[in-house]
Amino acid sequence: MRPFTNPADAQIVAFCAAGLAFGRVASIVAAIDALLDVMGPSPSAFVRRFEPERDGPGLEHLGHRWMSGKDLVALVWILRQMLDAAGSLEQFFVDGDTPSSPDIGSGLDSFCERARELDVRRVYGRAAGRPGVHGFFARPSDGSACKRLNLFLRWMVRHDAIDLGIWRRISPSRLIIPLDVHVVRVGQCLRLTNYRSPGWRMAADITTSLRTLDPDDPVRYDFALCHLGMLNLCGFNQPAGDSHCPLRGACRPRARRRRASRPPSDPR
Repeated sequence: MRPFTNPADAQIVAFCAAGLAFGRVASIVAAIDALLDVMGPSPSAFVRRFEPERDGPGLEHLGHRWMSGKDLVALVWILRQMLDAAGSLEQFFVDGDTPSSPDIGSGLDSFCERARELDVRRVYGRAAGRPGVHGFFARPSDGSACKRLNLFLRWMVRHDAIDLGIWRRISPSRLIIPLDVHVVRVGQCLRLTNYRSPGWRMAADITTSLRTLDPDDPVRYDFALCHLGMLNLCGFNQPAGDSHCPLRGACRPRARRRRASRPPSDPR
């Protein structure tokens, strides 16, 4: 998204990139590049003039993991309807948000619920059932950690050398950390959460712990926590423990569980 200097383009690219951010990095990058090749130099202009019947065939050969080309057509069509209704993705989000809420959970739930209500029959036909595009709009109310959506919001709301800070109407203090396997491991290692199963409650719990360190910007720690795990420095559930971890002494990695040995046979 960084090569796009127009904020309208950067938002569209960021949403699509975050939505495709699952699986191996090389596969993710290839999927994003293929989508941007079709969208052209101005992704926002592509979305605003998008017609499923006319432009959809150019996307149907794409896909990523379980997301099909038709799901990408439906995603662009939903983005088009969002822009038509609210003028921007930020406004569409803000229209369902409550600024006084302690975090963006309810606003994110509204954003996804309203996105799911948009008509996709022009893409899937009348018998859409449970369209695959809804995978881009996971809801906190369903227990999902909403990792990819929280990643998108981090890019949009925070402003530093990593995040763009395009959106100015949501406080960074209300963000929830994008919960991936690395944040789960390091978060449990540092006892930032008491939850054992990944989901929205764990993401909110880790963020609450980080909020005690920086109440105005708790998600600022996401990049560091995530990359500690990506670099295989975290000793969580590893035989070496935290002997190589830069946080050794502060964290308490759990020992690897050993399979119970088989009891000796009865000599009789």
